[in-house]
Amino acid sequence: MTEPNGDAGSGSPGQGREAPKQATPRQATPRPPDSEPLELVPLPGSERPPAEGARPAAVPLDPGGTVMVTLVVRRKSAAVAPDPLAPHSTPADAAAAHGADPTDIALVVDTMTRVGLTVLDTDIASRRVHVSGATARVCEAFGTTLASVTSIAPAGAAAERCEHRHRTGGLSIPKELDGIVTAVLGLDDRPQARAQFRIAFPHAVSVSYTPPQLGEIYRFPADTDGTGQTIAIIELGGGYGPSDLDAYFNGLELPTPSVTAVGVDGAANAPGTGQDGADGEVLLDIEVAGALCPAASFVVYFAPNTDAGFLDAIADAAHAIPTPTAMSISWGQSEDQWTAQARGAMDDALLDAVALGVTVTAAAGDNGSSNGSRDGSDHADFPASSPHALACGGTTLQATAAAVISEVVWNDGPGGGATGGGVSDVFGMPAWQSGVGIPGAGRQGARVAAPGRGVPDVAGNADPNTGYQVLVHGVRAVYGGTSAVAPLWAALVARFAQSLGTPLGLLQPKLYGMSTGFRDITVGDNGSYSAGQGWDACTGLGTPDGTAILAGLAAAVE
Repeated sequence: MTEPNGDAGSGSPGQGREAPKQATPRQATPRPPDSEPLELVPLPGSERPPAEGARPAAVPLDPGGTVMVTLVVRRKSAAVAPDPLAPHSTPADAAAAHGADPTDIALVVDTMTRVGLTVLDTDIASRRVHVSGATARVCEAFGTTLASVTSIAPAGAAAERCEHRHRTGGLSIPKELDGIVTAVLGLDDRPQARAQFRIAFPHAVSVSYTPPQLGEIYRFPADTDGTGQTIAIIELGGGYGPSDLDAYFNGLELPTPSVTAVGVDGAANAPGTGQDGADGEVLLDIEVAGALCPAASFVVYFAPNTDAGFLDAIADAAHAIPTPTAMSISWGQSEDQWTAQARGAMDDALLDAVALGVTVTAAAGDNGSSNGSRDGSDHADFPASSPHALACGGTTLQATAAAVISEVVWNDGPGGGATGGGVSDVFGMPAWQSGVGIPGAGRQGARVAAPGRGVPDVAGNADPNTGYQVLVHGVRAVYGGTSAVAPLWAALVARFAQSLGTPLGLLQPKLYGMSTGFRDITVGDNGSYSAGQGWDACTGLGTPDGTAILAGLAAAVE
């Protein structure tokens, strides 16, 4: 599933690699021209609306071109998913208990080969099968039609047009795989997510911070630096150069941490997008987490910005050897912009991660409660809205090294960005959020029978006008967005794990059970939701007092 990239930075060989899996391609069996039509059945949750502004591309899609597809297979026991609150599984135990049934994998391989597709690899632990084939054959196998279009892609504060494969409606699968294959991803390769960062206008910056300064303000535990911990970082584009990292960390008088790039689904560490593109996201993530955890090892997973690429990056990172302590995700999109099958497969991969002891931190979004939607409704951002991700919201921070002067909800108004947050329309309220006052409305003005999962869980400085000092392509700049909060919390989790001597996995139940450890943010709003005492749909539980949280975790571990 993963392949090393040549620009691997300073990581040691083998860092971030997965456990062995079947990797020998199984060649397709050509279907006779007079063979019977395939008997297909609908695949639930695969319905896709047209991409925004879709119109035919200048060059039609080649029916003989190759398409790679990710198939997701049910768990061995579909009714028994891992318990994220149980003692953390070893990779071998997790694969045996909660991976795919080898019989199911064998049937998928045989069926895909029979219908004329090539099986590239299989992975029992993460329940994935990769197949490829000519466009026309893939369309026949999954009951769809693909076309080449241009559409408006999600691109943070601004939208841009891009060219991609496109489908609408639902998919089908061969009848013998009904109930066995739960998702078919990658046919439509429209950009799936946007990076959650903002660049400050120089004249608007009132104050900015280095990550170590924020570590002092948020009282990251003393005598910890990430030693012995691995942090995985998910990226859906862009890249970094070692010279930027060396210059940045030298400027902070810190050693350059071990950073390894891993390519997923043909993607690679490929810098070149510029400061306001994906390169800015990549360097922001590495520099924030690396400056707060300089002795940790970092594995950066570069994947295509598609539903299949996003899933494959998370699954590869979760099942890597060694298992990461934390996984930082600074990319996302409104829940309604995902197919149900893709959202379910991603949430299942995040469940695998926390069951293995990985704490997943995810940016809650930079476009307020509406998440940038123009439909007049509020939308939570996914994957932050997954109950298996620690959703990270944002604040505007005014502080000195000695004290916080002011910290309120980040909301710079229309066009300026605001922290995401709200109530999930698809995930129910987890038990650990009961009693915190999740609003009973999933959309503006619309009441729902029961509250959903509330977003975010925690917060940190995110306003670009009080942002993070970073270095991108040799130029110093100030960045903000909840993109910066996810790696900040990933670094904090790694330092907790170092001190406690154990990974933390699903951290939320412990955090929600604490009476101290957070600075409660009570001023501001993100559109439809206002801050108040206790948890709120702007900044969650609040911003961290890392030393106090560690004390609470230590008491819970004893």
